[in-house]
Amino acid sequence: MTEQHYPALSPVKTGICGRCPRCGKGSIFQGFLKLAPRCNACGLDLSFADPADGPAFFVMSIVSFPVVAFAGWLEIQYEPSVWVHFITTLPMLLGGCLALLPPFKGWIVSSQYVHKAAEGRLVQSTEK
Repeated sequence: MTEQHYPALSPVKTGICGRCPRCGKGSIFQGFLKLAPRCNACGLDLSFADPADGPAFFVMSIVSFPVVAFAGWLEIQYEPSVWVHFITTLPMLLGGCLALLPPFKGWIVSSQYVHKAAEGRLVQSTEK
């Protein structure tokens, strides 16, 4: 059995679309955020991928600044009741985070594949 050659794909393009970083066709997700065990098109084993909390950190950092700025402006400008913040700021925060999580997770998984990221290992010294 010969190994198939796959072209180099952009981790940004494949990641944002949630596509396999090797073939660009299959999905890397099984559900909203759960990674599939393997690509359904080329069979790439996705067990190498460990995005951990990276996507959540980036998304929270990106979304929180404009939402907090809006909430501060709203409070200073109009001094609304707390319920106004619940119906304006909270949906913006939740919607922004939920919309950005899958693309960021896909991007990080694709980047791990492209750059052959792996868990760090200690090198044994041969000197004595």
